[in-house]
Amino acid sequence: MRRRTLLAQGLVLSPLATLLAGCGDQGTWPEGMLPFKWDRDVCLRCGMAISDRRFPAQIRGGPKNTAFKFDDIGCAATWYDDKRKEHPWMTDASTRFWVADFAGKGDKWLNALSAHFLSGKTSPMGYNYAAMSEAQPATLNFDAMSKITASMWPANCLPGSTVDRPIFSAASAAK
Repeated sequence: MRRRTLLAQGLVLSPLATLLAGCGDQGTWPEGMLPFKWDRDVCLRCGMAISDRRFPAQIRGGPKNTAFKFDDIGCAATWYDDKRKEHPWMTDASTRFWVADFAGKGDKWLNALSAHFLSGKTSPMGYNYAAMSEAQPATLNFDAMSKITASMWPANCLPGSTVDRPIFSAASAAK
């Protein structure tokens, strides 16, 4: 008898538990940003699962307001540089480009085009740039960081690549 009671209570409580599980913390996302499904979404550029919450980026825009997700700001920057020539909507003011603030854990987001990037942080694809909200010594703006990451593509996205990945600074970007 006790077994039947326990089974009946379980069947009654299961739908309630499912509803409550849906109310959990889903993260803090800026208006218009699609949430990342950590460890399930994959980077558009390299195909790697997006897991490290300190480095992802997302571009959203175009005629269908499509979201493009990346595991590393370097992947996003090289893709953005390649695609904006063939997709004029990418430079439109309505296109949004977010990057995770390195100081957060996937809960703080910055406009990637106005963020500051510090080299020397180990990122998923080895571009090794972290986004910061405030300028710090040796940080680069998006354009300078993008120029450097473009010079590293596609070596960083090739499986088993043994290409040296130097750490670049603001001084080397000026050369």
